[in-house]
Amino acid sequence: MDIFSFITLFGGLALFLFGMNQMSASLEKLAGGKMEAILNRMTSNRFKGLLLGCGITIAIQSSSAVTVMLVGLVNSGIMDLSNTVGVIMGSNIGTTVTAWIMSMIGISSDNFFIKMLKPESFSPIMALIGVIMMMTCKTSKKRDIGNIMVGFAILMYGMQFMSNSVSPLADSPKFESILTAFNNPLLGVLTGLVVTAVIQSSAASIGMLQALSMTGGITCGMAIPIVMGQNIGTCATALISSIGVNRNAKRVAVIHILFNVIGTVVFMAVFYGLHAFIDFQFIDNTINPVGIALFHTIFNVCTTALLLPFTQVLVRIAVKTIHTEPEREVAFLDERLLKTPTIAIRECNNQAVEMAHIAKNSMLKSMDMLFSFSDDDAEAVHQMEGDVDIFEDHLGSYLVKLSANELSDHDTRQISKMLHTIGNFERISDHAVNVLSASKEIQEKSVELSDTAHAELNVVAAALKEILDITIRAYDTDDIEMASRVEPLEQVIDGLTEAVKLNHINRLQKGECTIQNGFVLSDILTNYERVSDHCSNIAVAIIELAHDSFETHEYLNQLKSADDPEFKRLFEEYKNKYSI
Repeated sequence: MDIFSFITLFGGLALFLFGMNQMSASLEKLAGGKMEAILNRMTSNRFKGLLLGCGITIAIQSSSAVTVMLVGLVNSGIMDLSNTVGVIMGSNIGTTVTAWIMSMIGISSDNFFIKMLKPESFSPIMALIGVIMMMTCKTSKKRDIGNIMVGFAILMYGMQFMSNSVSPLADSPKFESILTAFNNPLLGVLTGLVVTAVIQSSAASIGMLQALSMTGGITCGMAIPIVMGQNIGTCATALISSIGVNRNAKRVAVIHILFNVIGTVVFMAVFYGLHAFIDFQFIDNTINPVGIALFHTIFNVCTTALLLPFTQVLVRIAVKTIHTEPEREVAFLDERLLKTPTIAIRECNNQAVEMAHIAKNSMLKSMDMLFSFSDDDAEAVHQMEGDVDIFEDHLGSYLVKLSANELSDHDTRQISKMLHTIGNFERISDHAVNVLSASKEIQEKSVELSDTAHAELNVVAAALKEILDITIRAYDTDDIEMASRVEPLEQVIDGLTEAVKLNHINRLQKGECTIQNGFVLSDILTNYERVSDHCSNIAVAIIELAHDSFETHEYLNQLKSADDPEFKRLFEEYKNKYSI
């Protein structure tokens, strides 16, 4: 090999890594938020977790990405440590698919159909189709498919470059003498570990080994320990990602290391122990890319079969390994999830929904204790308001960081919806505290409203409770039909508050009420009306984002023109239901 062969080798490795990254990122975007939903649904059972880990890794073509994602989810408190074990095992099996894909590079035949299976035959076609889709398709989903095809083609060309660059080694006596050193299994494991840890991609290191095997100089005895070392080396990414996280998240990386180290130790002990008695003849035979892919699969499947019954043992070992560090506060949403935007967006939405329910509950609690103030209940409302403030601060900052990523249209709309609504949830909780202040004033100053004022206020409160319930349910379920009921009810509440204020003025003129009572009543009604306004803002955002018309405010303009017959019908329905 000359200097140009080395340039080609490292250039091929660079193309391989770039193609893998391009393909993985686009596959992940294409999957959308479905991965997270499946993750939460299937990890309670270790066998389901195993299938899930295998499926996700096949989908995004990166076991390291799956493990880093698990570290982030555990650090955020979204997943339990025990639920990650099956997923980690499944990801190790799923990553073997990459080796099988790359083994196609060794196909040789004059048959047209078999020849078309060679990457150098179909990769240019995939690249051409992919580029055309990227340049001409209008939807992000189709452009992502184009990116996947181009990424796969680049990956395969990188593999081909690596293979071509090492082909001169087939006739090199020096290369043969170097390879004899790899007959030592421990050296083979160490080599596979170091190379994989440095480039942080087991797929790339397996690809390099498959490329070298095409020289005819790699035997089964050399390849087997190197592959096992590569499995340990891929843990480096998870180990790095565990820096600066809580204890449970560190334990995810420990479990990943334990899985591969125990598997390697047991496999080597059994394999070389049997070899000492049986003398495996095939160990000196040369191995090809298919043989490497086969052993890679056998090793991971056998290790999983061995350790799957002992998942809780692995968890206990990990807990004992990481136990001296004092626990820090669990992160709200771990920034490692930013590497998997679709997962992060789904979790942000879950947090936003939780924020919405807290804001709603704070308002309902304040309304219920309006004429029965309690210090304990007041403390609970203040606590909820503080929690909502924290949600808004963390979510807002996190969503801004997320929006800097390249996202699908659906994910972009979800971020827009959250950014336009979390401020309204925070304001609802602020109004809950304001109502609480009115409640305290009623108690301290012994304010007593007339029976008529009480009755009128109860009507407004009932309408407000309904609009809060409809709004939060619509947000939680993205129910456009339910969201469309909010604006008519909001306008009815506006009318109700205006009517109560006018009635109070009439009672004041008749001497049936006092100015002091009027101040308290006005404060309560103002906060009720503002809460209904924020509900309207949330509902309009849900509807307009669903119709991709948020910037034009098409829905809001339609309502203001009062041309919508459904709006008129709902308005009359609520007007009849809540009347003073």
